[in-house]
Amino acid sequence: MAELSGTAAPAARPRRRQWPAEINVLIGLVVIALIFEVLGWLQPMWRSDIAAQSFLWNSQRLSIIIGQVAITGIIAVGVTQVIITGGIDLSSGSVVGATAMIAMSFAQVAMVNGNPNPKAIFGPELMDLPAIVPALVAVACGAIAGMINGALIAYTQIPPFIATLGMMVTARGVANWYSHGNPISFPTQAYTVFGSGLHPVLIFVALAVLFHLALRFTLYGTRTYAIGSNPEAARISSIKVERHLMLVYSIAGALAGVAALVLTSKNLTAQAGMGVMYELDAIAMAVIGGVSLSGGRGSILGTVLGALIFGVITSGFTFLGIDAYYQQIIKGAIIVVAVIADVARQKRRARQA
Repeated sequence: MAELSGTAAPAARPRRRQWPAEINVLIGLVVIALIFEVLGWLQPMWRSDIAAQSFLWNSQRLSIIIGQVAITGIIAVGVTQVIITGGIDLSSGSVVGATAMIAMSFAQVAMVNGNPNPKAIFGPELMDLPAIVPALVAVACGAIAGMINGALIAYTQIPPFIATLGMMVTARGVANWYSHGNPISFPTQAYTVFGSGLHPVLIFVALAVLFHLALRFTLYGTRTYAIGSNPEAARISSIKVERHLMLVYSIAGALAGVAALVLTSKNLTAQAGMGVMYELDAIAMAVIGGVSLSGGRGSILGTVLGALIFGVITSGFTFLGIDAYYQQIIKGAIIVVAVIADVARQKRRARQA
């Protein structure tokens, strides 16, 4: 009828092209850094004891920011992959604590200042081992914990929240039981290399690049996103969902083991309380970086940018002299806002579909 009346039918409105979500995160990072820069110059207005100073143009501060997020960022790389599958991992911080204790016990020296090691866990035959031994122990312990998480989720169908919550409690118990709550110290000189200088940052960057490429260009990544988007459709497409979930959770656990390795190497000691709240920081980094808690969306690049935002916020609060308690409150609010933004994105995409 439109042709008979001489009026053309309205053309379908072209879908507006959206830029990658990582661009929004990058813009957020720049804006937050600039806010702290401005506040740094305005500090004398409310704190007469502090002179105006720059937040951005301080190489020492920037290196501290990157160093602070490196260890938690390693965990976040694994947590990101878990969230993309539609799951969650609440156990990574406790796995760090348990793995730290076990790995450090294989990294001890036999003699300290000419006397037997007072913190020794094993006999001389398991001391002064090559650094690769405790490194492999750390990765293996983390991977085993992740594999248990994956098996519980894949084959018993219990929610990831419950499975990883159980592992969180169990792993923390193992960390306290292993040396009866006593710290384990005095590692070999070779073991300290993992956490010295810029090595934690290099390890974080290397793992981020590796898994960014894996998610983007390999079958592993295709299957991970497919499971997160629609597990039943993935199963119909001949993807072995259960096996792949075990693999993803095992990788997340192994990366928590790497984080424990770097953390103990840097601190020269292992304590049962290590890793507390690390899992929440890692999840926050992923969510701030645009990873959808609904699964099927997100990237390692976004998580890296989210980790930098997290580091800038933490360092900026310290820079401004904000009390640590207020920092936790503000960071919690930021996480909630990030989740609200994710929900809004999901609704907008649903309307556009």
